Amino acid sequence: QVQLVESGGGLVQPGGSLKLSCAASGSSFSRYPMGWYRQAPGKQREWIATITSGGSTNYADSVKGRFTSSRDNAKNTVYLQMNSLKPEDTAVYYCNVVGNYKPWGQGTQVTVSS
Repeated sequence: QVQLVESGGGLVQPGGSLKLSCAASGSSFSRYPMGWYRQAPGKQREWIATITSGGSTNYADSVKGRFTSSRDNAKNTVYLQMNSLKPEDTAVYYCNVVGNYKPWGQGTQVTVSS
């Protein structure tokens, strides 16, 4: 069973940057397309980024040009580099296998505020 552990969140000022990590257990990690998702207070969880097993990426319009996903299959880890952060990026951020959800991790809180 794949387990997902997100980390790297925190409090950052508008315009700042953070890099999130998602560590996954399991030997098949490198084959999975991985997605990043976020859930803001009072809102539904939304998809924001996908990175395929080969490293191709796709982003929601709300983060395109500001966020970049990458992966290190040797470390079973995916990353989300977030730049030019805005207050509306405040949310709990999660990762999961695209199209074949595993149990959600605890997420990592990102708060963008001055």
